[in-house]
Amino acid sequence: MQSHWTRQNLLGIEELSREEIDTIHLQASEFKEALKQPHAKLDVLQGNLIVNFFLEPSTRTRVAFETAASRLSADTVLLEGGRSSTVKGETLRDTAQVLESMNADMMVIRHSCPGSAHYLAQVLDIPVLNAGDGAHEHPTQALLDTFTIREHFGQNLTGLKVTILGDILFSRVARSNIWALKKLGATVTLAGPATLVPDRFQSLGVHVTHDLKTALVDADAIMLLRIQHERQSSTHFPSLGEYRGLFGLNGARARYLKPKAIIMHPGPVNRGVEIDSTLADSAQSVILEQVTNGVAVRMACLYLCARGRQQQL
Repeated sequence: MQSHWTRQNLLGIEELSREEIDTIHLQASEFKEALKQPHAKLDVLQGNLIVNFFLEPSTRTRVAFETAASRLSADTVLLEGGRSSTVKGETLRDTAQVLESMNADMMVIRHSCPGSAHYLAQVLDIPVLNAGDGAHEHPTQALLDTFTIREHFGQNLTGLKVTILGDILFSRVARSNIWALKKLGATVTLAGPATLVPDRFQSLGVHVTHDLKTALVDADAIMLLRIQHERQSSTHFPSLGEYRGLFGLNGARARYLKPKAIIMHPGPVNRGVEIDSTLADSAQSVILEQVTNGVAVRMACLYLCARGRQQQL
C-alpha cells in the first residue's frame, strides 16, 4: 500500500483524509507485529529528542507516548504543567520555543485550551502532535479506537454501527472519534442525557438519542465516556448516582447488546458509574486492548510525522 502521509504535524482528525488514517493504521499494525518480539526495540528514531509537554494531567496518553518513543529508540523529556515556567507567567509560545532551541526534534502537547496544538504548529519548525486540546480533539485516541474496532470487524467499517455513550458535549474523544468513524464509513449514534448530548450534534451527520435501549440494541461497538466535570463551568447533570441510574451500563442493560458487540472506554474508567466492573472486565470488553494498541498507534504517528518533516526539509 502506498503511503499517503506527507504531514509533519498531527493536530486533529477532522483535517485527515481516509487514506491518511489508513496509512497510520497500516504502520501501527506493522509496529504492533514487531512488538511481539521479546524486548523489541526499533532504531528508526534513534538520536531524536521528543518533548512531552503535558499541561493537563494524564496517565495513559503520556505513558503511551513515552513508551512509543522508547520503542523507536528516541530520547524523551517530560515537562508537566506544575513544573514548567508557565506557572511563573511565561507564555506557551515562549516555553515551546525555548524547548525547540534546546534541539528538540518533536513536541507532543496536551493543553486545556482548544487550538493550542494548532497554534504551536504555526510558531515551531519541528513536528507537533496533539495529545488533547481542551474539549476540541484527541486524535491519537480516535486513531487507536478505530484501529481496535478494525481488528475486530475488519478494515471495511461501512455500515458498522458505533454508539458513543456519555458526556459528548465536553469530550474531545467523542469529537475525534466522530470524524474518524465517519471517514471510515461507520454509522455513529450519540447517546446520553439531553444536557450532555444536545440535538445540534446531528449537524455532524450522526444520530442522537436519549433512550439507552435504542442506543444499545443495534450497536456493534459501544464506546463509553466518563462525565467531564473538570471541563464543565456548571453542573449539567444532578449527580453521578443519577447518571448511573439512567445511563450506566450494567448487567441488565448489557442484555440489549449483540453477543459480539465490543465494549470500549478511553479511560480513566469510573467503575460503578458509566460501567459496572463485571462488564469492564468481561469478554466483550476491549479496554485493555485499546491501551496496548495505543502504543503501536502512537509509534506510527511519531514515525510518520518525523518522516514527514524530513520530506519537507
